[in-house]
Amino acid sequence: MSVIIAEAHCDGPCGVYDPASARIAGEAVQSMTKKMLALAENHSENSGSASYLNTMGRYASIKEEEAQKCKDELLVLWTDFFKPQHLEAIPDLHEIFWKAAKLCSACKVEVSAQHAQELMDAIEAIHNMFWSVKGKEVPWIRAS
Repeated sequence: MSVIIAEAHCDGPCGVYDPASARIAGEAVQSMTKKMLALAENHSENSGSASYLNTMGRYASIKEEEAQKCKDELLVLWTDFFKPQHLEAIPDLHEIFWKAAKLCSACKVEVSAQHAQELMDAIEAIHNMFWSVKGKEVPWIRAS
């Protein structure tokens, strides 16, 4: 019986990691945050109506679900894709990911346009780090 030795950079096969899924979830968080703020601003008189409560509840549910998806996607990149050798090129890698994960949590419990934008900025930074490590220039493109 012969032994086959295999080496891999990542836990999964190359090509399965991409920060795009975090960006999509982050954009949904930002969109729902904006919708919640606009709804509250434009319906201050009817804020107790069933229609208002239903719509606000749906926005909040989607925002929280997408914030958790975003956090999950970021944590997979942080813990599975990036390796110790990447810290040489990106010494603040851990700090950037830690802050991004904390922003996901903040966006779940708050309705803050500022934190939603900060989350998108953090995802963009991670996008740039990811592709620089792979030696590729991939433009940051938002769906919205």
